[in-house]
Amino acid sequence: MEIIGPLLISTIAGLSTVLGGIVIFFNLKKENITKFITFCLSFSLSIMIGISITDLIPNASFVIISNFKLVKGIIICLIVFIVGAFSINLVNNKIDKLSSKENNLYKLGILSMIALMLHNLPEGIATFMSSYQDINLGLKLSLAIMLHNIPEGISIAVPIYYATKKRKDALKKTFISGLAEPLGALVAYLFLAKYINDVFISIILLIVAGIMITLSINKLLPQALKYNENKYISLGLIMGILVILINHFAF
Repeated sequence: MEIIGPLLISTIAGLSTVLGGIVIFFNLKKENITKFITFCLSFSLSIMIGISITDLIPNASFVIISNFKLVKGIIICLIVFIVGAFSINLVNNKIDKLSSKENNLYKLGILSMIALMLHNLPEGIATFMSSYQDINLGLKLSLAIMLHNIPEGISIAVPIYYATKKRKDALKKTFISGLAEPLGALVAYLFLAKYINDVFISIILLIVAGIMITLSINKLLPQALKYNENKYISLGLIMGILVILINHFAF
């Protein structure tokens, strides 16, 4: 059936997050654990902010401004972005009430999982629809998505594993995040196909950008700074920027 190929492509792209989770199987010496966590946190926030600034915000804003004209379009973009930023703060406050105040790493992992599930939903729609129309275009898009889904998996698995010491739980969370991509695409195709358009997807992407930038600045960066491993913060940021550049120039 025509639907199988696009769904398979979307599934592979989404579940590439699990590949990022494999880093938790590295056997690290005790004195290197904080360095590794610092690097992963800074690498993850670099990826999240980089994707938002270089991809989500400009592409989504262009579509919205093209449809609503300059002033109205800018206002809509700002409101939608703020909704995303506000929503992740609301979720964080709820998690604070339900979990231990000391377990900051675990909360970071859960927040990252929620943010990236929301991110994977429109990506799944885009991958599925593009593959449905043109399989070659879908393959190219899925490769680009896989490239940044792998470090996104790291941003979920590493904090959860080092907070709980449970590899199975950490990998399960990365799997759930990645599964949002094919499931979201399939549900959207079956029930929302007639409502999905460029503006709809752009609004979702701007909300996700607000979520990821706010999460990175308010949570990931302060947690990384707590370990006082500035060299590894810089290294993580640089590596994240390189991945973003490779993503844009290679695909």
